[in-house]
Amino acid sequence: MDLVVTADRVRTLADADNGVTAVAIRAGRIAAVGTRDDVAAWRGPATRVIDLGAATVTPGFIDAHVHPVLGAQLTRGVGLLGLDLEGVRRALAAHAATLEPGAWVLGWGLDPNVVHGRSLTAADIDDVLGGRPALVRLFDGHSALASSGALRVTGVDGPVAFDQRSEVVCEADGTPTGLLLEAAAIALVDSAVPTPTVEELAVRTHEALSRMAALGITAAHALEHAPQASAVYDLIEAEHELPVRLRCSPWVQPGTTERDWAAVAALQATGGRRWQVRGAKLFIDGTVDNGTAWLADPDSLGQSTSPYWPDPAEYSRAIAWFDAHDVPTATHAIGDEGVRHALRALARAGGRVPHRIEHIETIPDDLVDAFARLPVTASMQPTHCTEYTAPDQSDNWSSRLGPTRASRGWRIRDLREAGARVALGSDWPIADFDPRGILAAARLRRRGGAPERAPIQPDQAITALMALEGYTTHAAWSVGEQAEAGTIEVGKRADLTAFAVDPMLAPPDELVDASIMLTVSEGAITHESLVGAAGS
Repeated sequence: MDLVVTADRVRTLADADNGVTAVAIRAGRIAAVGTRDDVAAWRGPATRVIDLGAATVTPGFIDAHVHPVLGAQLTRGVGLLGLDLEGVRRALAAHAATLEPGAWVLGWGLDPNVVHGRSLTAADIDDVLGGRPALVRLFDGHSALASSGALRVTGVDGPVAFDQRSEVVCEADGTPTGLLLEAAAIALVDSAVPTPTVEELAVRTHEALSRMAALGITAAHALEHAPQASAVYDLIEAEHELPVRLRCSPWVQPGTTERDWAAVAALQATGGRRWQVRGAKLFIDGTVDNGTAWLADPDSLGQSTSPYWPDPAEYSRAIAWFDAHDVPTATHAIGDEGVRHALRALARAGGRVPHRIEHIETIPDDLVDAFARLPVTASMQPTHCTEYTAPDQSDNWSSRLGPTRASRGWRIRDLREAGARVALGSDWPIADFDPRGILAAARLRRRGGAPERAPIQPDQAITALMALEGYTTHAAWSVGEQAEAGTIEVGKRADLTAFAVDPMLAPPDELVDASIMLTVSEGAITHESLVGAAGS
């Protein structure tokens, strides 16, 4: 054996744990499971044995939705998560003061709730920038605020027509406000921002993946694959191993044709030692917060009534094409009508390969039942609910939807009880990737470690087992890897996550600070914090 890991408890998530306290690994696979009494028979002259004492070992955690390279690019500049408007202005001013005159000021994580009863405008930040152009991403990743200087530099001076659902928000007289909705509109300004080099992106991506591994993440579904991504991963693997194994899905945008889809299909199974292209990412709508979700009825501002694809039938045709060519898909669908259309398209496609729907922020009862009938995974992010909405529905998301639709938010418990599979993740950099906080939020419907906070729709809280399955068995099933990952069984990939506490028994408010003692990805130790553990 190459490695043997022992602990007081091993949660295999197979049919029965049967008192497992030891796992043996050879050539990246689980070679045996048993008890500490078996270790002597497994041990060879080169075997490393790690005894984690009272720790609990689980199957390796899989974050079902991250953006490693895009996140490395978008998180340049100053982070604004959790700040009010004055905090945002102070942070931007302080960051601007460190830059050369005329240099771009970049920020990310801006919460639209910093202003109430209106939308953000360039006037909210112009006077703190010292004349520098600025592009500040909102936390949803689908909208951005450009300063007046940035609009001037890029020549954006009025409305623009796009092939996809995007908007340069303008006053009644046609003057841009600074708010840019969706990718095509943001690109008008972002195209003038200095582009980081592949080397810079590789460093930042490796740092983020290393932090993920230190928090117990062994694999992740990267729902992106920009043109520079392959070069970034290759550069990392030229010097290191990727700390997290990645499954990458290129974007498929409106306006593409079968020729473009065939190019995505041709990328399938290409990759490196610990990353591979597998799947395609599509969008059927945008976000509730910026009025670009696809709802059956308008939001309180009369918005969110259109799909991201101007012709949604073309989206459905793309889904059918990818299914017929054995390419799994993941569709961003947030609004009820967007989810409905995606489910209908997937139901007609045939289901040759596994498909998923991402986010699913508000749905009525009949769509819960539809998920249960179809072999389609719901991929959801609990902290999007607990960090960006409020129990009294005073936040932008809730007020746009109104009480009825807001009360149908993030129905993880209803989906699980109906029999649907629900994979959990972070959508980093939209939210923090620490799985401990996400597990706690899924069980509490509020931020873990903050008992003073009221829960949001507490009837949707899930059990400890459901939460753990969301990061293991259901995440593996969502991409058709249930024979390879998700449980600790002989023959499967040797992916292990070791907690100092038992995530099935520890109170979720304590879980958020629990030590991750060991992370093993495909037999390789990617994180060790073996205080109190024995190794040989």
